[in-house]
Amino acid sequence: MSTTDPDTTTEASTGPDHLTDTLIIGAGQAGLATAHLLTEAGRDCLVVDGSHRVGDNWRHQYDSLTLYSPNAWNSLPGLAFPGAAWDFPGKDEVGDYLEQYAEQLGLPVRLDTRVGHLGREGSGFRAETSTGAVHSQNVVIATGSFGRTPSVPDCAADLDPAILQLHSSQYRRPGQLREGPVLVVGAAHSGCDIALELAASRPTTLAGRDPGQIPVSWDSPGFRVAMSVLLQVQRHVMTRRTPVGRRQRQDVLAHGGPMLRVKRADLRDAGVTRTHARVVGTVGGQPQLDDGTVLEVANVIWATGFRHDYSWLDLPVLDETGWPREFRGVAQDVEGVFFCGLSYQYAFASMLLHGVGRDADYLVRRILARPVAVPTRRQLHPNREE
Repeated sequence: MSTTDPDTTTEASTGPDHLTDTLIIGAGQAGLATAHLLTEAGRDCLVVDGSHRVGDNWRHQYDSLTLYSPNAWNSLPGLAFPGAAWDFPGKDEVGDYLEQYAEQLGLPVRLDTRVGHLGREGSGFRAETSTGAVHSQNVVIATGSFGRTPSVPDCAADLDPAILQLHSSQYRRPGQLREGPVLVVGAAHSGCDIALELAASRPTTLAGRDPGQIPVSWDSPGFRVAMSVLLQVQRHVMTRRTPVGRRQRQDVLAHGGPMLRVKRADLRDAGVTRTHARVVGTVGGQPQLDDGTVLEVANVIWATGFRHDYSWLDLPVLDETGWPREFRGVAQDVEGVFFCGLSYQYAFASMLLHGVGRDADYLVRRILARPVAVPTRRQLHPNREE
């Protein structure tokens, strides 16, 4: 979701002020599920998003991306995910489902709306957006599991300009790349997907720590039983309330998720050169690993994840690393601020479609417990003649 723009200023805001009980920033699965549960409970809300269409964040991923969970597990509250139960949807199908979700459930979504500033206003909040100011009593920030700003190491700037560099969010298909070898940096699930795809057409090296792999093969005879058990474990065992869940959460936040559909054997069989060394610098404009190896490549794909950019957020709700201080999405320091869709917000499943509904339900119950206090226009503008 492109929901924020640090260059947007309050002076750039246009249009009349909007009053709502709850402002939801981000029209992805987390923001939409929260909006549906709020409206179903009779509470006013507004969802804002910088994209032109609901679901565009999914449509703009690499062409071969498919979900790792089957259709039967991908429904959000209020609308079943279409298709055969054990089929795996592609990125465009997910984007279209989210768009249909917003339309069929009549959710109040304002698109092409970027947030430039969010701060306190009396007992509530004021958001300055590209389509006008929004005043609310509650705010739900649903801008992605790890954020939407690509995280690339500093040494990327020192690579030879002749090397084509793409972040995984910019990669779409092998045809984008130049002829010659490619280095994929980052070996979590997206890096493995991309490396496996590229190995069919060019020499490919995958660099980065081994994040572990899900012990389920998508083509095994017992896949359906194993996947059902795995999804339940991700939802009920791997949580912030269990020691194993807390340990895994630290690992996921630091390094990303484990290998999923693609396995170590798949990479080996495809001819991917695998190294656990990290890219730490350059020699002669070529990437250098921490074991001293210098790789001669024509392309580099940075599958190195994302980071949150909360530069527009003028509220004391972040820790020293820039991650929200929250538990289960409830901000610990400012009443009325909530987060939804964060990685490991409550469980491993929180960053998957089948975990979003439970997290949204928890936040909505916390919002419903707060008093309704939408300001009137006279309160907002006491000196204005009515």
